[in-house]
Parts: sequence; C-alpha cells; structure tokens
Amino acid sequence: MHGEPIEQVKNGLQMVVSALRQDPYALETAYLSVVTFDTNARQVVPLTELTAFQIPSISASGVTALGEALELVAERASQEVAKSTPERKGDWKPMVFLMTDGAPTDDWRRGLDRFRKEKWGIVVACAVDDGSVDVLREIAGEAVVSLQTSDPGSVSAFFKWVSASVSTNSAKIDSGNKEASGLDDLPPPPPEINVAV
Repeated sequence: MHGEPIEQVKNGLQMVVSALRQDPYALETAYLSVVTFDTNARQVVPLTELTAFQIPSISASGVTALGEALELVAERASQEVAKSTPERKGDWKPMVFLMTDGAPTDDWRRGLDRFRKEKWGIVVACAVDDGSVDVLREIAGEAVVSLQTSDPGSVSAFFKWVSASVSTNSAKIDSGNKEASGLDDLPPPPPEINVAV
C-alpha cells in the first residue's frame, strides 16, 4: 500500500484507538502493537497499554515481506505477551488483524511455521484490492475477509469492525466468557467487508 490507501490505514488506526479508549472493558484488557511490512517487517509500536498507545508514523514501499512479518509478530508475542505460570495468570491470547494488498514476495511459509508456534486468540486476515486470499486462508483459516477497493469508506468500515471486534472480545474476557476464536464470535462485518469463501 502507498499513497491514499496508507493514509486511510493511519486514519483507521486512529479510529480504533479512539473507539477502544471509550470502551471500559477495552481500557482494562486491551494492549496494542503495530507491525508493518513492505520490503522489510518492522515493529513500529511494541505491545502497549491502550491508554499509553501513540499512533505511529506508517509508510510502505517496495515488495511484500509477509513471511518476515509473520515471523516478527510471533517473536514479539513470545517476548511481550506474559505466559501463565503456577504463580500468576498470564495475558489473554492475542488477537491478530493482518491487512495486505499484495501477494507475498518472500518465503511466507517459513514465517507461517514460526507464527503457528505461538498461541493466538483469533487471527483475521484482510485482503485489499484482490490481495492473495488463498495465502491468507492458510494463515487465518476461515477468518479471511476482503475489501474490493481501498477507498476511504471501505478501509474505514474495516477499522470500525476491528474496533467492535476487540471491544466484543474484551467484554467476553471481562465477563469470564470464552474469548473469540472465530468470525462467528465477532460482530457481523459491515457490507463493505466480504467474508472470503
């Protein structure tokens, strides 16, 4: 992504943070991290408490290092997500929202192998502008959605749905219910978002 679509992603991230900061359940349970990937994958924000989260500068150019991104997400989760021990309860399993507009240009299967070694809550993958749905299905199973365009309305709808999904999961966690594990556990996507079949 570059140009207007990446600006829409920045705006969408701001919407997510604003919406979640108004949700008392999310304020208690949600931490955010941002990993970007183009020619290289980078963690631009480490796992950060919602109240302290600052919107990062995001840019994209070059190719699509999806495998490197999956590996980085797994490594950072391994380091930053607290594991349960006999003495204390660890963090909830992370939710992962992956958005891409291109086919991977690296060894994404190696990255996926590393990614699968971590414990995730739900992994949702979003293909934008005909991104590689088949690859995303291997990463996220049935939890693959698509946007036919990267216009502001579609990208905005996706990020509003992400906010609602995180809020729903936070409320489930707070009430002692099982955390989300599939699309059926999340709010229905808006019309701008197609569930990939």
